[in-house]
Amino acid sequence: MQRSLGIVGLPNVGKSSLFSGLTKHRVDIAAYPFTTISPNVGVVAVPDERLAKVAACNPSAARQVPAAMMLYDIAGLVQGASRGEGLGNQFLAHIRETDAMIIVARAFRDSNVAPVAGKIDPCLDVEVIHEELRRKDLASVVKKEQALAAEARVGKKDAREHLAVIREVRTILEQGKFPDAFRNHPAVQKLFLLTAKPRLYLLNGREDEVSSAVRAFFAARNLPFLILDVATADDFTPLLRAAYQLLDLVSFFTLGDEETRAWSVPRGTTVREAAGHIHSDFAERFIRAEVIAWDELVAQGSWLEARRKGKIRIEKKEYLVRDGDVVFIRHQ
Repeated sequence: MQRSLGIVGLPNVGKSSLFSGLTKHRVDIAAYPFTTISPNVGVVAVPDERLAKVAACNPSAARQVPAAMMLYDIAGLVQGASRGEGLGNQFLAHIRETDAMIIVARAFRDSNVAPVAGKIDPCLDVEVIHEELRRKDLASVVKKEQALAAEARVGKKDAREHLAVIREVRTILEQGKFPDAFRNHPAVQKLFLLTAKPRLYLLNGREDEVSSAVRAFFAARNLPFLILDVATADDFTPLLRAAYQLLDLVSFFTLGDEETRAWSVPRGTTVREAAGHIHSDFAERFIRAEVIAWDELVAQGSWLEARRKGKIRIEKKEYLVRDGDVVFIRHQ
């Protein structure tokens, strides 16, 4: 299953323009809130210069298919969304379905597009979004804490441990912070907390429109950000690569008769699980995997030559796929 990114931000900050640029889809772009009540969904190719080099080792295949990510253009979040204002519940539910967020803040100046807050302030944009996400999650955590407390009283397995974690998360949220450190804890994962999702911040504007004070705001809070003028951009490669890293994905390659293909899987995926991404039958009937690093394959010139020289490894189902592996699955 492909990992997904949600494009999140206040209205009129350039989210739909970003989505359109990344996916080349036509979407309804207008300078009004709620233009995008339902999220537009697209698939965006991940730039990877290794694919062409690997494909050169498989000249009989006519096509090159890059790895991809799912992208959601989520309607503009407004202050009060956590209380249901501005179709807030729908918007926040759409964010919850994604694996990570690109939070877009407006830095560009355009008299034809009115800023929702009455002024252009990327820091304020982010603070409003953070507060809405935090409030929504705090309500969920308090409800879960009450349920876990009841389960702990009757001795339900894992309830005490999960209750302790949820209480720590509640404290963090009450302090106005995000519980990133607990992102991978089972108790937190079950809640699909918005504030626990990986985040990348895009300041939509030119470099000269982003002040040193704004840059310092993000740096002081360890918020990873990129500056990009979406309206004039023709190269989204740095953003796509940063988003790929945000999702903690790795790429592996397969050589087929008709195509050379890159696949994306979460870091830590076993080769048997990766086989299931290619075809469910491959996972169920898995015997072994034949693996070589992409650069070693390129050095040898072809799969047959790499095999002849003994460069191809045999891996069992527990093998963890590494970024850049070229994989052939043997199955029943």
